[in-house]
Amino acid sequence: MDTVVTTGSNLHRPSPPPLNTFLRHRPRTTEYNLSKDFDRVLLTSHFCCSRVSSLKRRCVKDENATQSHFLKDFSVLQSDILCDIGSIWSSLGFYVFSIHIPLSFGGLSASVKLLHQPVLDPQTEVILILAIQTLELCIVVLLLKYPGKPQYDLQDFFHAKKSSKQRSWLLASFLGFGFLLSSVFITSYFADKLVGPKDVNNPFLKEILSSGPTSIAACTLVYCIITPLLEEIVYRGFLITSLVSKMKWQRAVVISSIVFSAVHFSGENFLQYLVIGILLGCSYCWTGNLSSSIALHSLYNALILYLTFIS
Repeated sequence: MDTVVTTGSNLHRPSPPPLNTFLRHRPRTTEYNLSKDFDRVLLTSHFCCSRVSSLKRRCVKDENATQSHFLKDFSVLQSDILCDIGSIWSSLGFYVFSIHIPLSFGGLSASVKLLHQPVLDPQTEVILILAIQTLELCIVVLLLKYPGKPQYDLQDFFHAKKSSKQRSWLLASFLGFGFLLSSVFITSYFADKLVGPKDVNNPFLKEILSSGPTSIAACTLVYCIITPLLEEIVYRGFLITSLVSKMKWQRAVVISSIVFSAVHFSGENFLQYLVIGILLGCSYCWTGNLSSSIALHSLYNALILYLTFIS
């Protein structure tokens, strides 16, 4: 039997389709499809950007809402007190110009004439200051009950609202004292840079503290008890409590601090008194109890007395 050897040229191979047939059956990607895909990409990108922008706006809104809620809830002082802004300033003006200035700046001069002594020794002088400050405090307590608006009872400044019972005035005093010292130190540093260095010690106070134990005891009563109680009742208790009924607590604290600093009549220490007033005001607003600002004020004055005594 003969064997037929087939070669590649003898196999039946299908002829390739014509070129026009391949082009006719090839999948077509039209401009319409490209445009549609591009629009889909743009739509997806725009959606993602919108979601991101919406998320950012929501985060900023939530953050602002949190800050607003914190500032609103920081103060527990009542804002529904019925009083007139004119009555507030007239009452304060009467105290400053009819009581505070005459007693603080004219009390010793009147005492010298009454005692018929041209010069007072430091011990007698500090005892007279104690008597004058005590008299001023008694007058202020009586004026709080004076008929008119606003009218307060001294106990109103020490009774916090129910929502503030968990805010310890002792804790506020402890933390506030640290903030107070830091703030006064920083303020004094920049004040010395701008205005120039000044003598830290008060020579008048130094002379009184060096005159004996009686003078030290009287000086302690004046600067650590009577004066803090007097000034806190007037500038934090009366003034801030009244202003909060007419404005936000932040503005009330700043205004009361400016007045507090101004009535000390010390241009070189105006900035330090302003910072002290702001911190004392914030302490009172947070606790709703005047004990916190009185404690802060007393601790600060006690530190000043101690530093003056040992210098």
